[in-house]
Amino acid sequence: MNRGLTLDAGALIALDRNDRRVLALLQHCAETAERITIPTTALAQAARSLSRQARLSRLLRQATSDVRSLDRPDAVAAGRLLALSGTADIADAHVVVCARRAGQAVVTTDPDDLRRLDPTLRLLAL
Repeated sequence: MNRGLTLDAGALIALDRNDRRVLALLQHCAETAERITIPTTALAQAARSLSRQARLSRLLRQATSDVRSLDRPDAVAAGRLLALSGTADIADAHVVVCARRAGQAVVTTDPDDLRRLDPTLRLLAL
């Protein structure tokens, strides 16, 4: 299992709002060179004006940040998750797919939504 974190939209928004819990988690990752996974679907929900979202912009530029697109394999995997769980949030499903692949815990403001998609997922609720 890889070390590091996958961030959902709520975590990215919390970072933008200077949430100390997110800052501490990211600082720990920076100190230990752990990877940060940012699904593009979560990024789309959080990014409004990167020129004014300094913390988010900085995170995206870090060498240890991996921005993951919703490509065909991920879209199919997300669709399967949605069908199995009876839910409809594509961004949440993409976060789960990315976290599973990276073997990472998810930093989230919506742990209940993510648990419906994968009850075994390691979550760090904000």
